[in-house]
Amino acid sequence: MVLAAMAAPAAGQAKPGCPDSCGDVSIPYPFGTREDCYLNEEFLITCDNSTSLPKAFLTEGNINVTNISLDGELHLLSLIAHNCYNRNGTLQDNLEPYFRLSIFSISGTLNKFVAVGCDTYALLSGYQGEDLYRTGCMSICSSKKQVQDGSCSGAGCCQISFPEGLKNTTLILSSYFNHTEVHDFNPCSYAFIVEEAAFNFSSKNLSNLQDIEKLPMVVDWSIGNETCQVAKTNQTSYACKENSTCYESNSRPGYLCKCFDGYHGNPYLDGCQDIDECKNSSLNKCVKKARCKNTPGNYTCSCSKGYHGDGRDDGDGCNPNELQLIQVSLGVGIGLISLLIGSSWLYWGLKKRKFIKLKEEFFQQNGGLMLQKQLSKREGSTETIKIFTGAELEKATNKYNESKIIGHGGYGTVYKGTLTDGRIVAIKKSKMVDKSQIEQFINEVLVLSQINHRNVVKLLGCCLETKVPLLVYEFITNGTLFDHIHNKSNTSIIPWEIRLRIATETAGVLSYLHSAASIPIIHRDVKSTNILLDDNYTAKVSDFGASRLVPLDQTQLSTMVQGTLGYLDPEYLLTSQLTEKSDVYSFGVVLVELLTGEKALSFDRPEDKRSLAMYFLFSLRDDRLFQVLDEHIVNEENIEQLKEAAKLAKRCLRLKGDERPTMKEVVMELEGLRIMKTHPWIDSQENEHLFSDFTHTYDDGDGNSNGVTISAIYESLRGHMMLPGNDRR
Repeated sequence: MVLAAMAAPAAGQAKPGCPDSCGDVSIPYPFGTREDCYLNEEFLITCDNSTSLPKAFLTEGNINVTNISLDGELHLLSLIAHNCYNRNGTLQDNLEPYFRLSIFSISGTLNKFVAVGCDTYALLSGYQGEDLYRTGCMSICSSKKQVQDGSCSGAGCCQISFPEGLKNTTLILSSYFNHTEVHDFNPCSYAFIVEEAAFNFSSKNLSNLQDIEKLPMVVDWSIGNETCQVAKTNQTSYACKENSTCYESNSRPGYLCKCFDGYHGNPYLDGCQDIDECKNSSLNKCVKKARCKNTPGNYTCSCSKGYHGDGRDDGDGCNPNELQLIQVSLGVGIGLISLLIGSSWLYWGLKKRKFIKLKEEFFQQNGGLMLQKQLSKREGSTETIKIFTGAELEKATNKYNESKIIGHGGYGTVYKGTLTDGRIVAIKKSKMVDKSQIEQFINEVLVLSQINHRNVVKLLGCCLETKVPLLVYEFITNGTLFDHIHNKSNTSIIPWEIRLRIATETAGVLSYLHSAASIPIIHRDVKSTNILLDDNYTAKVSDFGASRLVPLDQTQLSTMVQGTLGYLDPEYLLTSQLTEKSDVYSFGVVLVELLTGEKALSFDRPEDKRSLAMYFLFSLRDDRLFQVLDEHIVNEENIEQLKEAAKLAKRCLRLKGDERPTMKEVVMELEGLRIMKTHPWIDSQENEHLFSDFTHTYDDGDGNSNGVTISAIYESLRGHMMLPGNDRR
């Protein structure tokens, strides 16, 4: 405060021979009231002496200046825009002011845009550089009871922020009902820019703002529009004088000047002067037993003879040179340090013990003992999972840094991590697990660890010593199927042949889970975001967080309905009975996504087209298939193939689960479609001979090969596929 008081007189200096004030407003250079007193015409202050107390105005305009600060702020009085109506709703009086601020701009940090009224909406229009900027707010209320003093949140008053650098602004007002419904207590709408700390809304403002006329506002000013680095190259125009430095503001172009620490004055005139801190004891920290010596921009303290220390009032001032005092101080210091070290060791020891105990509790709570017991029974198996420590995964993800997040799901967050052996993995941090489901969770982990299917994202291990379980998967490099088919810049990259292969691989995984796994598994959340792609566009099915194991003696499970809208089986939604056919329905939606390139659920589409499944089925019914197919995949060679794929999707989307095909049947039909594309030249007589002799083998996922004759596929598909020659089907 003392430094500010000392700097104030110097800071208010005008050029020699020039007026340094107008009324009660100080006019420091670079501002001035007449030619040769200001830096340039933009810094002209017009002083109106026609009243008893002269008033200062910016340039030759009508903007009243109340304070000028050398730190880049101008305090002004701004006009209040108003629209006033009579009881019949006729506009009687209006004012929509325009602020032209020359090179200066309105401070977005210190001001707010405010609108007052119970039937009011207001707009703020201005320029940021060459760009037009507009914003506004709405204030509505039907009675004065709804208005709260001090609250400016929309009932009688609304306020908003606006960005820095705004200039040449206009305030625009309008009304919905011309105040006819609120005229008794609010006949006018008001809008204004005001210094935030200078306005506190009151219900009285609904009728008295027209009497106030002007409110305080803050404007930013600076020198020119150059940076400090550029300005310093031209010494003739550079505004910062001796013992001062140049600095820039992020909110406006140009630069400002300020005195070095330990100096005061006007940095735009002849330079800043040194402050003699020794002349005033409140400006230095020298103790009574010390001598103060002024230095340029600073001061020094030194102790008198017979005393020691640095002379400053910082705990190490001037003290008598007595050995006993030093010894006592040293003893007390060593004792305190020893006590502090001992307390710290005890504290950290107890904390470490508590942390280890907490990890053990989490390990047991998350089923760690149960998992270890199950793993011990499989010691002879080469396929096992690793139980990671919390420290390993924390290090792999840089303490779960947000930059490592690669996905969010309904069941947790997925991080990209790098293990100590260099392997890149995906680490899924689950949400809170229900303790009653721990045994099922452990069984699910064990089953997934045994899945060795080339089209399933492999589970590498888990961590159970944290508050929530962590699962570690192999990392798939090429993103999700959703990203590739719904990002319009990528659609042409995946032709129909690859889409058909992705569909076949996905269907193969679901068929394996339903019928070839040791314990059948229902995925329950089949969707394009859960199908990952590697660099060769090979499908990798992921996210078994919602999956359920099906006991061998059951065909359906009663569960709480879970899944994703747009993919959710309507029969499951109505009955809560989860079956393998629920996955068939969801796969049907994915197949339609591959055919159409449209999202499963989109509120950007018309209401009757929001559900892709229903929209697709209606299109088939109305014989409009080729109007909904993705234009990137249609060509003369694959028309019949696309028709058959659409028919298969239709069967998967039947409302009754019993009428849908099994995933095994779906795989066979998709394999048949791929063969149909590969060998279009085979005539109908050769088909049966070739198909009867050729056996197609597909991997069931466990490394076992199931032989399926192509004749079986042919018989399954001959009622659905058009083969060349003699119009045979």
